[in-house]
Amino acid sequence: MSTDSERYDAVVVGVGGMGSATTYHLAARGIDVLGLERYDVPHTKGSSHGITRIIRRAYYEHPSYIPLIERAYDLWKDLAIETGREVIHRTGSIDAGPEGNVVFEGSRRSCEEYDIPHEVLASEEVTQRFPGYRLPDGHMAVYQPDGGFVVPEQSIVGHAEAAQAAGAEVRARERVVDWKPTPDEGVRVETDRGSYEADALVLAAGAWNYKLADALDGLAVPERQVLGWFQPDRPSTFAPENFPVWNLKVEEGRFYGLPIYDVPGMKLGKYHHRDERVDPDAYETEPTIEDERVLREVTRRYFPDANGPTMRLATCMFTNSPDEHFILDTLPDHPQVAVGAGFSGHGFKFASVIGEILADLAIDGETDHPIEMFRLDRFDE
Repeated sequence: MSTDSERYDAVVVGVGGMGSATTYHLAARGIDVLGLERYDVPHTKGSSHGITRIIRRAYYEHPSYIPLIERAYDLWKDLAIETGREVIHRTGSIDAGPEGNVVFEGSRRSCEEYDIPHEVLASEEVTQRFPGYRLPDGHMAVYQPDGGFVVPEQSIVGHAEAAQAAGAEVRARERVVDWKPTPDEGVRVETDRGSYEADALVLAAGAWNYKLADALDGLAVPERQVLGWFQPDRPSTFAPENFPVWNLKVEEGRFYGLPIYDVPGMKLGKYHHRDERVDPDAYETEPTIEDERVLREVTRRYFPDANGPTMRLATCMFTNSPDEHFILDTLPDHPQVAVGAGFSGHGFKFASVIGEILADLAIDGETDHPIEMFRLDRFDE
């Protein structure tokens, strides 16, 4: 291997949802950027796959996400126009739970605070309008017509292609093994294929981020997740035009799901599926009967018309922060290194704007986007 290092303005580690968007935004600003991906572009080893991913303007997690999701919608639209790839589909969204529960109350509060068009529906009203749902009596729902899903693989390819068209270099099947600061306040990145120097580094490696930055150890924790696709008796009931994406709090836990798209079956998952913290390099990637049981019971009770044969099961990973809010910052001891981590199972919809934020942090060390609640120093308290 050559001892010479190739030189770039910036290196992005990870070309998944966040990293592909970051590489694009850097390249679009004229930055000489290299994107490094240890697997394929796209791939199914991490968190940025699964055929469909929910996007919603109603945001129960915290109203501070609303300005970011509004910008994300605009950037997804821009990407679709630039690449010709249909990356976002609107179906409407349902956030439902008992009155007083955060899924319902938080969604309603965010809509009211930001004047987002929405309707409040009782469980029987949801079923009347969208027959695929059978929510428990007494549950309430926020229906927001702009919700829908992003197609993750298409969005990654779109961002990667747009980045390359703007001059970026993207290399797959190249694993980063180490990085170090250089005397000129840049970085040197070592991979299993070569060595690179840059003025700035962006860590967008998903579940592997904590292995690349000590500051993230214990703050960006990988968790095994399993998704299921079950075939409905009447598929048209669960088509995108008839079945909004959903988040649901019930006695079995907090679940989410999406309509049929591209592959057979209604898709659903459970947040913190079986509470399995994992090493991303050594965990059970094959779904089990127990994994299926967790998802099947909720389908049977609340979406009975979708409780047909299993079409597909797939594993992925959440990377959870302690408070389940994002981590967007530069490293305390290395301001030339920006990190996007801890997206805690609800980050992909923001990938377009996360790329813009991480590009800001890499170039300027700061951003105009409201990210104070996502800074690393919140964990110092």
